[in-house]
Amino acid sequence: MGSLLVGGLVFVFLSMATSIGLVVRGRLPDHHLNAESKDVIRLATAVVGTLSALALGLLIASAKSSHDNAEVEMRTAAARVLLLDRVMAQYGPETDKARQLLRELIEKRLSRGWTAETTDETSGNAPGEYQDIEAVQADLRSLAPRDAVQHSLQARAQEVSGMLAETHWLLVESGKEGLPWAFLTVLVCWLSLLFATFGLQAPANPTVLSILLVCALSVAGVIFLVSDMANPYVGLIRVSDAPLQSAIERLGKP
Repeated sequence: MGSLLVGGLVFVFLSMATSIGLVVRGRLPDHHLNAESKDVIRLATAVVGTLSALALGLLIASAKSSHDNAEVEMRTAAARVLLLDRVMAQYGPETDKARQLLRELIEKRLSRGWTAETTDETSGNAPGEYQDIEAVQADLRSLAPRDAVQHSLQARAQEVSGMLAETHWLLVESGKEGLPWAFLTVLVCWLSLLFATFGLQAPANPTVLSILLVCALSVAGVIFLVSDMANPYVGLIRVSDAPLQSAIERLGKP
């Protein structure tokens, strides 16, 4: 589900909860909203508000951690791509085909926005990017080192290519996580309860309604940011692919 859609739905739910509170306020007998009743409502609201703040803080921290980890993974992948290319260049012209495959792999990934899928949508097979890195590894295994130096470079290149393949599958698995939807659902329920009590106690005048509308929009904006940051390779707040763009400019050079 898109982050904008999630934020929009949260805004709709909170607005509906406020409207329900306003409607119920007009139909309740006066003694249900006397000073003593409002004090109890405020105490209960304070408890739910505290729980909501803690839950929202945990969601923000989790989304920020996912985004930061994705940035580290991007820089690490770029460094390993460059390292693999330089190791193969030092081996000799026998690795030219593998170096070209490596460059095509990175270009393909960048054209898709560095997203990862577990299977190809059309054929149901393993994604093309993984097949490409397997082809690079196959070329490296087929090399016939002439001396100890080339043997060492071949071993190092195989090691780095293995780390790149591992990074790919870590990306695939992390892409399945996203937001903890059960946690988010409970949080939205708590927030809806809060806004219903706001409507229950608020006089229906334009100033109060405008403030409640802005508050609902603000909360929906936070949920949007959390949802967007939890998917760091897509959306508006995505991890920059500048490290890979810089790396690809250096690939294939002598």
